Amino acid sequence: QLQASGGGLVQAGDSLRLSCAPSGRTFSSHIMGWFRQVGGKERDFVAAIRWGTGRTYYKDSVKGRFTISRDSAKNTMYLQMNSLSPDDTAVYYCARANGYSTSSRDYYNWGRGTLVTVSS
Repeated sequence: QLQASGGGLVQAGDSLRLSCAPSGRTFSSHIMGWFRQVGGKERDFVAAIRWGTGRTYYKDSVKGRFTISRDSAKNTMYLQMNSLSPDDTAVYYCARANGYSTSSRDYYNWGRGTLVTVSS
């Protein structure tokens, strides 16, 4: 499973950096993704990165504010979130996929998420 960490309570305009530490080896062909979930709604794609090349993908609403990155040596993925707004409030999860997708159904190794709360 993949454990997300780094969430917390912040004010609008603040920044947070989330981390995801995969268990087991991450192959260069893998896609690592961040999703977020509000209440009982479906998990929503936020960003993804291809582990080998570092190519990144983003949800339109976070482009320019969020940056996904990885440290291959540490086998860790990050999500730098800037200019946070209350609409970003959610539980954030990380997961792995065999190919790029924005559907949570294509991802696996879901672990416990981390709560991000942005107050106005």
